[in-house]
Amino acid sequence: MAETVIKIENLYKEYRLGVVGHGTLYRDLQSWWARVQGKEDPNSLIGHEDREVKSENILALNNINLEIKQGEILGVIGANGAGKSTLLKILSRVTTPTSGLIKIKGRIASLLEVGTGFHTELTGRENIYLNGSINGMGRNEVTKKLDEIIEFAGVEKFIDTPVKRYSSGMYVRLGFAVAAHLDPDVLIVDEVLAVGDIEFQKKAIGKMEEVSNNEGRTILFVSHNMAAITQLCTRSILLEKGEILADGPNKMVLEKYLSEQSNTSKESERFKDEVMGVKDVLQLRYVNICQDKYNKLENVDISKDIRIIIIG
Repeated sequence: MAETVIKIENLYKEYRLGVVGHGTLYRDLQSWWARVQGKEDPNSLIGHEDREVKSENILALNNINLEIKQGEILGVIGANGAGKSTLLKILSRVTTPTSGLIKIKGRIASLLEVGTGFHTELTGRENIYLNGSINGMGRNEVTKKLDEIIEFAGVEKFIDTPVKRYSSGMYVRLGFAVAAHLDPDVLIVDEVLAVGDIEFQKKAIGKMEEVSNNEGRTILFVSHNMAAITQLCTRSILLEKGEILADGPNKMVLEKYLSEQSNTSKESERFKDEVMGVKDVLQLRYVNICQDKYNKLENVDISKDIRIIIIG
């Protein structure tokens, strides 16, 4: 049985919007005295969801409980503002939880935003060594991986150029290459791969599959690309308003997600009523784009005619 690498128990993250304190000295002193005594904050929403909610407080994560096994590739999906990035930032130790327990076994590498962990005045090469030292690796260890990282990122010509001159795509390629090749036990990847081109996205997904299957690495992958989630992940969770709405096999979780999205869309409701309810609806089984001869294409030459084959 696979070993548990990440265990999350009763995790909460609360933010106060637009204010530093509680708005009054009395409430600030109340919260401070509760912390000194090791008691619950009387001004917090945690544990008091049924009371009148103060407009400046929001629970970004609400009682998250989760276990992730070694070698598992976990997809994290949900609408914008559901709490996906907050969860990953807490696991990456970028921010702290308001309350709850997190147990992580091993070293974590994360790619949360374009340029995360890079110093803009340093060159690509220097940033590789910087990230290696941040992840607890010695200079000799990083040197052994250096050529492989540079080749994977495809930035050979620019490796000794300050990264402030890199495009966002170059940032992402180098950032992912560093994170994936520095032997992390847990790799956390947010939606940043969407910045890269299609070729690099395929390359990155292939690399994540390789390190998970061959080296037993655990991966958390956030994406709005359902095809990538289906191809890469072995399990998914669905977040909504800071809570886990579904946890299980990809198909079940994706169906739940699409169902929830449909329920919030009047247009989708109209489509379901007018089309999904009709039995004699054409279902597409095969679509192919061809040029010249009836061969499958990976790239289309827009200067030539194309044929679209649809089988229903």
